[in-house]
Amino acid sequence: MRKFLEAQIPETDSSRICIIEWRPSLDYFREDYVKLLSATVEFIKRADAENRTTAAFGRRWVRNFFRNLKLLNQTILYRRSEIPVIVTGSGPSLEQAMPVIRKNQDNCLVIAASSSVMALSAAGIKADMAIATDGGSWALRHIYPFYRDSAAAAFAVNLCAALPSQCACTPHLIINDGSFWQSIVLHELALPSVIIPQRGTVTAAAVELAMILCGGNIYLAGMDLSINDIRTHAKPYAFDSLFFSRACRFAPVYSESFTRSRLIQQGQSMDIYAAWFKDQLAGWPKRIFSLGGGNKVFESALPDEQAVFKKELEFFKAVRVKEDPALFCERGASTLIAAMNDSNYAEKIKKELAPLLFPGENKVTDKEMQKAIKEISDCYRKASYE
Repeated sequence: MRKFLEAQIPETDSSRICIIEWRPSLDYFREDYVKLLSATVEFIKRADAENRTTAAFGRRWVRNFFRNLKLLNQTILYRRSEIPVIVTGSGPSLEQAMPVIRKNQDNCLVIAASSSVMALSAAGIKADMAIATDGGSWALRHIYPFYRDSAAAAFAVNLCAALPSQCACTPHLIINDGSFWQSIVLHELALPSVIIPQRGTVTAAAVELAMILCGGNIYLAGMDLSINDIRTHAKPYAFDSLFFSRACRFAPVYSESFTRSRLIQQGQSMDIYAAWFKDQLAGWPKRIFSLGGGNKVFESALPDEQAVFKKELEFFKAVRVKEDPALFCERGASTLIAAMNDSNYAEKIKKELAPLLFPGENKVTDKEMQKAIKEISDCYRKASYE
């Protein structure tokens, strides 16, 4: 049902969806009718959330993409393996899973959402790969520990994410969201990537990345998909310093934590993610489990202690880019503008980029699109990270 609706309803039109019911059909189809209605409602909620996010951050994503091209001194090639994978999010249940992760980290590939890197590092766990997809500047607070504590060996990034200048010295496994405009730029620059659509949460991207890299079981830790009282994340957490720095007797830390947890609940983001994961499970292979509980969607299981897997020495291989990355920004923009001047590609690129660059505007000319792309490119072409 979800795939059918996604195929039939363009993203730009999803904000104008409404459900028109014919009530007699409920009496006839009963349970099937309720299931279809429920699935449609969940789709509308998800589409509405995606539209609001795109309107708020679309232009920033495009800016980040061109800015981050200059960071790509090395890319990562990978070798698919049958080793099990532990994927870590930053939910409170991550703390309870730490002993299991520590015990199995030598026999499993550990992929950590950037928001969980600080907690893993504090527990003495080094992830094999960290992953970042968030385009907001606040996400940088999660990435800094990656460099400060050397808490992971490799870095998977969506180029639309907010990345610090330190990334220039790190090999990247590039995540391509599958959009046409990203694909043609990465192809022109000969940059290898894996295709993982944007899902609104880094943990969804981490699970899909795990399925691409490995054929073994996948164990999820810290992916609670719910709020546990006033605790929203495992400790330590990158935003903790913000709460403590502004705390006073009129606004104690516990009050700030309570307010934050209520806002997250009211936004219903956790419910939307939980419904999405539940829907996805039907199409995913039956090898995804919750590591010891703490999750209301996935079945709980522990890694097989009898099985011993050996991590291959060249599971990830860093390869230097063939050209000067300082030229990538200008070349990428030139590639997009040239494609927009080709009638075979223009409409598709415009359909993808117009909502990002001009949210809420129905009529955007090709000239306006090209001007916006050139302005973003010129802004970062000469900019220095030093």
